[in-house]
Amino acid sequence: MKVLVVIPTYNEVQNLPELLKRILALKMDGLGVLIIDDNSPDGTGKMADEWAMRHPAQIEVMHRQKKEGLAAAYVQGFHYALERGAEAIVQMDADLSHSPEDIPRFLEAISRYDVVVGSRYVPGGRVDPNWSLLRRFISRMGGLYACWVTGLRVEDATTGFRCFRKKALESLDLRKIESKGFAFQVEVLYYCQKKGLHIEEIPIFFPDRVRGMSKMSLKIFFEALWRVWKIRWKY
Repeated sequence: MKVLVVIPTYNEVQNLPELLKRILALKMDGLGVLIIDDNSPDGTGKMADEWAMRHPAQIEVMHRQKKEGLAAAYVQGFHYALERGAEAIVQMDADLSHSPEDIPRFLEAISRYDVVVGSRYVPGGRVDPNWSLLRRFISRMGGLYACWVTGLRVEDATTGFRCFRKKALESLDLRKIESKGFAFQVEVLYYCQKKGLHIEEIPIFFPDRVRGMSKMSLKIFFEALWRVWKIRWKY
Protein backbone atom coordinates (compact mmCIF):
# COMPACT_ATOMS: atom_id res chain seq x y z
CA MET A 1 0.00 0.00 0.00
CA LYS A 2 1.28 3.45 -0.92
CA VAL A 3 1.25 5.67 2.17
CA LEU A 4 2.18 9.34 2.48
CA VAL A 5 2.82 10.96 5.86
CA VAL A 6 2.07 14.69 5.66
CA ILE A 7 4.00 16.82 8.17
CA PRO A 8 3.66 20.63 8.29
CA THR A 9 6.67 22.36 9.84
CA TYR A 10 7.50 25.76 11.22
CA ASN A 11 10.63 26.16 13.35
CA GLU A 12 11.05 22.45 14.09
CA VAL A 13 14.73 22.08 13.25
CA GLN A 14 15.39 20.57 16.69
CA ASN A 15 12.76 17.85 16.31
CA LEU A 16 12.74 17.00 12.61
CA PRO A 17 15.86 14.77 12.47
CA GLU A 18 14.63 12.47 15.24
CA LEU A 19 11.14 12.34 13.74
CA LEU A 20 12.41 11.37 10.28
CA LYS A 21 14.87 8.86 11.72
CA ARG A 22 12.04 7.13 13.59
CA ILE A 23 9.73 7.10 10.56
CA LEU A 24 12.41 5.62 8.30
CA ALA A 25 13.21 3.04 10.99
CA LEU A 26 9.74 1.56 10.46
CA LYS A 27 11.08 0.13 7.17
CA MET A 28 7.62 -0.12 5.66
CA ASP A 29 7.25 -0.69 1.93
CA GLY A 30 5.44 2.15 0.19
CA LEU A 31 5.84 4.60 3.09
CA GLY A 32 6.79 8.14 2.09
CA VAL A 33 7.02 11.48 3.88
CA LEU A 34 6.00 14.93 2.66
CA ILE A 35 7.33 17.84 4.70
CA ILE A 36 5.59 21.17 4.09
CA ASP A 37 7.68 24.00 5.49
CA ASP A 38 6.39 27.54 5.95
CA ASN A 39 9.73 29.24 5.33
CA SER A 40 10.95 28.53 8.86
CA PRO A 41 13.57 31.07 9.95
CA ASP A 42 15.38 28.46 12.06
CA GLY A 43 16.47 26.40 9.04
CA THR A 44 13.88 23.62 9.21
CA GLY A 45 13.38 23.75 5.44
CA LYS A 46 17.10 23.41 4.77
CA MET A 47 17.32 20.51 7.20
CA ALA A 48 14.39 18.83 5.44
CA ASP A 49 16.12 19.25 2.07
CA GLU A 50 19.26 17.56 3.41
CA TRP A 51 17.23 14.55 4.53
CA ALA A 52 15.40 14.45 1.19
CA MET A 53 18.72 14.41 -0.65
CA ARG A 54 19.88 11.42 1.42
CA HIS A 55 16.53 9.61 1.07
CA PRO A 56 15.05 10.77 -2.26
CA ALA A 57 12.79 7.74 -2.63
CA GLN A 58 11.08 8.32 0.71
CA ILE A 59 11.21 12.01 1.63
CA GLU A 60 9.88 14.99 -0.29
CA VAL A 61 9.84 18.64 0.73
CA MET A 62 7.43 21.37 -0.22
CA HIS A 63 8.55 24.95 0.48
CA ARG A 64 6.06 27.79 0.93
CA GLN A 65 7.10 31.41 0.78
CA LYS A 66 5.50 32.53 4.03
CA LYS A 67 3.80 31.24 7.15
CA GLU A 68 0.35 30.22 5.92
CA GLY A 69 -0.58 27.99 8.82
CA LEU A 70 -1.45 24.43 9.67
CA ALA A 71 -4.75 24.18 7.80
CA ALA A 72 -3.43 25.45 4.48
CA ALA A 73 -0.43 23.13 4.75
CA TYR A 74 -2.59 20.07 5.32
CA VAL A 75 -4.99 20.92 2.49
CA GLN A 76 -2.07 21.41 0.13
CA GLY A 77 -0.52 18.16 1.34
CA PHE A 78 -3.76 16.23 0.93
CA HIS A 79 -4.11 17.43 -2.67
CA TYR A 80 -0.52 16.43 -3.35
CA ALA A 81 -1.01 12.98 -1.83
CA LEU A 82 -4.11 12.32 -3.90
CA GLU A 83 -2.39 13.48 -7.09
CA ARG A 84 0.48 11.09 -6.38
CA GLY A 85 -1.87 8.15 -5.87
CA ALA A 86 -1.39 7.60 -2.14
CA GLU A 87 -3.84 4.98 -0.89
CA ALA A 88 -3.57 6.10 2.73
CA ILE A 89 -2.68 9.58 3.99
CA VAL A 90 -1.36 10.11 7.51
CA GLN A 91 -1.22 13.55 9.12
CA MET A 92 0.95 14.18 12.16
CA ASP A 93 2.76 16.93 14.05
CA ALA A 94 6.48 17.53 13.76
CA ASP A 95 7.14 18.16 17.47
CA LEU A 96 7.37 14.47 18.49
CA SER A 97 4.07 14.59 20.37
CA HIS A 98 2.85 11.99 17.87
CA SER A 99 4.75 8.72 17.89
CA PRO A 100 5.80 7.40 14.46
CA GLU A 101 5.74 3.91 15.96
CA ASP A 102 1.93 4.19 16.03
CA ILE A 103 1.72 4.50 12.23
CA PRO A 104 1.48 0.71 11.64
CA ARG A 105 -1.54 0.61 13.97
CA PHE A 106 -3.21 3.39 11.97
CA LEU A 107 -2.60 1.54 8.71
CA GLU A 108 -3.92 -1.73 10.12
CA ALA A 109 -7.13 0.06 11.18
CA ILE A 110 -7.54 2.02 7.94
CA SER A 111 -8.09 -1.27 6.12
CA ARG A 112 -11.46 -1.41 7.91
CA TYR A 113 -12.42 2.25 8.33
CA ASP A 114 -12.50 5.44 6.27
CA VAL A 115 -10.82 7.67 8.86
CA VAL A 116 -8.69 6.64 11.84
CA VAL A 117 -8.16 9.12 14.66
CA GLY A 118 -5.41 8.90 17.26
CA SER A 119 -7.28 9.64 20.46
CA ARG A 120 -6.00 10.74 23.84
CA TYR A 121 -9.37 10.13 25.48
CA VAL A 122 -10.57 6.67 24.50
CA PRO A 123 -9.66 3.78 26.84
CA GLY A 124 -5.91 3.26 26.62
CA GLY A 125 -5.22 6.81 25.46
CA ARG A 126 -3.40 9.24 27.71
CA VAL A 127 -1.57 12.56 27.84
CA ASP A 128 1.75 13.51 29.37
CA PRO A 129 1.57 13.04 33.17
CA ASN A 130 3.45 16.31 33.56
CA TRP A 131 0.59 18.33 32.08
CA SER A 132 -0.84 20.83 34.53
CA LEU A 133 -4.46 20.52 35.64
CA LEU A 134 -5.23 23.70 33.68
CA ARG A 135 -3.83 22.29 30.48
CA ARG A 136 -5.72 19.02 30.98
CA PHE A 137 -8.92 20.95 31.59
CA ILE A 138 -8.50 23.17 28.50
CA SER A 139 -7.65 20.22 26.26
CA ARG A 140 -10.48 17.99 27.42
CA MET A 141 -13.15 20.68 27.74
CA GLY A 142 -12.19 22.21 24.40
CA GLY A 143 -12.83 18.91 22.66
CA LEU A 144 -16.05 18.22 24.52
CA TYR A 145 -17.27 21.74 23.73
CA ALA A 146 -16.58 21.23 20.02
CA CYS A 147 -18.50 17.95 20.06
CA TRP A 148 -21.39 19.49 21.99
CA VAL A 149 -21.73 22.36 19.51
CA THR A 150 -21.38 20.33 16.33
CA GLY A 151 -22.69 16.92 17.35
CA LEU A 152 -19.40 15.21 16.51
CA ARG A 153 -19.45 11.63 17.78
CA VAL A 154 -15.81 11.24 18.81
CA GLU A 155 -13.91 11.47 22.09
CA ASP A 156 -11.00 13.54 20.75
CA ALA A 157 -12.10 16.13 18.19
CA THR A 158 -8.93 18.22 18.24
CA THR A 159 -6.22 15.59 17.85
CA GLY A 160 -3.96 16.08 14.85
CA PHE A 161 -2.78 12.48 14.45
CA ARG A 162 -5.02 10.88 11.81
CA CYS A 163 -5.12 8.60 8.80
CA PHE A 164 -7.46 8.83 5.81
CA ARG A 165 -8.30 6.39 3.08
CA LYS A 166 -7.79 7.80 -0.40
CA LYS A 167 -11.51 7.50 -1.18
CA ALA A 168 -12.39 9.29 2.05
CA LEU A 169 -10.34 12.37 1.17
CA GLU A 170 -11.55 12.26 -2.43
CA SER A 171 -15.13 12.48 -1.16
CA LEU A 172 -14.41 15.82 0.53
CA ASP A 173 -14.36 19.13 -1.29
CA LEU A 174 -11.22 20.44 0.41
CA ARG A 175 -11.92 23.90 -0.97
CA LYS A 176 -14.83 24.18 1.46
CA ILE A 177 -12.60 23.97 4.52
CA GLU A 178 -12.10 27.51 5.84
CA SER A 179 -10.94 27.00 9.44
CA LYS A 180 -7.42 27.95 10.39
CA GLY A 181 -5.31 26.63 13.21
CA PHE A 182 -6.72 23.97 15.50
CA ALA A 183 -10.36 24.49 14.47
CA PHE A 184 -9.29 22.87 11.21
CA GLN A 185 -9.11 19.52 12.99
CA VAL A 186 -12.72 19.85 14.16
CA GLU A 187 -14.00 20.95 10.78
CA VAL A 188 -12.40 18.10 8.86
CA LEU A 189 -13.80 15.47 11.23
CA TYR A 190 -17.24 17.07 11.22
CA TYR A 191 -17.19 17.18 7.42
CA CYS A 192 -16.25 13.49 7.36
CA GLN A 193 -19.11 12.65 9.71
CA LYS A 194 -21.61 14.63 7.62
CA LYS A 195 -20.43 12.72 4.53
CA GLY A 196 -21.24 9.46 6.30
CA LEU A 197 -17.65 8.26 6.52
CA HIS A 198 -16.81 5.60 9.10
CA ILE A 199 -14.56 7.15 11.76
CA GLU A 200 -12.68 5.01 14.27
CA GLU A 201 -10.57 6.16 17.23
CA ILE A 202 -7.52 4.28 18.45
CA PRO A 203 -5.66 5.14 21.67
CA ILE A 204 -2.40 7.08 21.61
CA PHE A 205 -0.04 8.52 24.19
CA PHE A 206 0.47 12.26 23.74
CA PRO A 207 3.75 13.40 25.35
CA ASP A 208 4.62 17.05 25.77
CA ARG A 209 7.17 18.54 23.39
CA VAL A 210 10.71 18.58 24.76
CA ARG A 211 12.30 21.00 22.30
CA GLY A 212 11.01 24.11 20.57
CA MET A 213 8.00 26.32 21.20
CA SER A 214 4.34 25.29 21.09
CA LYS A 215 2.21 26.88 18.36
CA MET A 216 -0.84 27.00 20.65
CA SER A 217 -1.90 30.42 21.96
CA LEU A 218 -4.89 31.97 23.72
CA LYS A 219 -5.80 33.69 20.44
CA ILE A 220 -6.01 30.33 18.67
CA PHE A 221 -7.97 28.82 21.56
CA PHE A 222 -10.59 31.57 21.68
CA GLU A 223 -10.88 31.65 17.90
CA ALA A 224 -11.74 27.95 17.99
CA LEU A 225 -14.51 28.58 20.55
CA TRP A 226 -16.58 30.67 18.16
CA ARG A 227 -15.51 29.02 14.95
CA VAL A 228 -17.08 25.68 15.88
CA TRP A 229 -20.47 27.42 15.71
CA LYS A 230 -19.66 28.56 12.19
CA ILE A 231 -18.66 24.99 11.31
CA ARG A 232 -22.03 23.71 12.53
CA TRP A 233 -23.99 26.33 10.56
CA LYS A 234 -21.87 25.84 7.46
CA TYR A 235 -22.55 22.10 7.12
